[in-house]
Amino acid sequence: MYTNITISDPTENFTAKPTIFPRSGYGILSFLMFLNAIFSIFNNILVIFVTLKYPQLRNPINIFILNVSFSDLLMTLCGTSIVVSTNYHGYFYLGEKFCVFQGFAVNYFGIVSLWSLTMLAYERYNVVCEPVGALKLSNRRGYQGLAFIWLFCLVWAIAPLFGWSSYGPEGVQTSCSIGWEERSWSNYTYLISYFLTCFIIPVTIIGFSYGSILLSLHKLNRKIEDQGGKTNREEELRVVLMVLFMVIAFLVCWLPYTVFALIVIMKPTLYIPPLAATLPTYFAKTSPVYNPIIYLFLNRQFRICAVELLTCSHIDLSTPEEETISMVGPVETALKPNQVAPA
Repeated sequence: MYTNITISDPTENFTAKPTIFPRSGYGILSFLMFLNAIFSIFNNILVIFVTLKYPQLRNPINIFILNVSFSDLLMTLCGTSIVVSTNYHGYFYLGEKFCVFQGFAVNYFGIVSLWSLTMLAYERYNVVCEPVGALKLSNRRGYQGLAFIWLFCLVWAIAPLFGWSSYGPEGVQTSCSIGWEERSWSNYTYLISYFLTCFIIPVTIIGFSYGSILLSLHKLNRKIEDQGGKTNREEELRVVLMVLFMVIAFLVCWLPYTVFALIVIMKPTLYIPPLAATLPTYFAKTSPVYNPIIYLFLNRQFRICAVELLTCSHIDLSTPEEETISMVGPVETALKPNQVAPA
């Protein structure tokens, strides 16, 4: 009943397997990816427009958040939108070269977002936890950080193009990514290196940075209470939940990749069902939806500017006092001593 389909092209010889998954399953994946693409494009374009329109949002910390939205938007356009069409057809019908391009783009823009979130966490740690004399984030240093991120991630994205691992169809054969299922020493060494630089190191930096921030907030509240002052426990809880959401979102996006890579390395002969092999990429493709919500939509100053933009200034949620506040982020603002009212 089902057969493989060979794509005939003068310049390409590419075989896809549209028979791995039921036709209705491909339709469901196509619909889910369509919703994902719509929300991703809207959320990230809104973040970019609002940040560029309102000068009070263009501070060094938000440079990294803006970069996350830009890379997430590109990942959606080059990855998720293509997957909508290929799932609708039931196989990757666009040819081998386009498959390699999609795998490269999703990998590149994905790890750019990952390392942008990592740098964001580290710079927030510097703002909150380092002594006054420590090196603080400036626009110049922020742009230098962005240049490092894009160049560093480019190295990891182009490596498979030169034979260190590879790009190709994965899972149910409707999307392309790193050749996770390839059993070779070249692929194993790439996956191990990728695992260390694109998961272990970022998770360590993020965990240390936000853990230190929460500890600083707790110590600040204890110190104020010991001096007879009154602290805002609701604000502390809000920051704890914010950090928890950030870490969980990060793990949801990248943990499946890590688990899959480790399984392939440790159990080369283990058979992995196509649907299970597809999950890592699909989890990563959800990050452009929730990244803007977590990192900016929960920022009160950004929400005020976004509502003003979307309603053409007919709704103004700000107060005169808030208009004078320069907020670099919800975590940093919560840790400022002047946010805690003394008794």
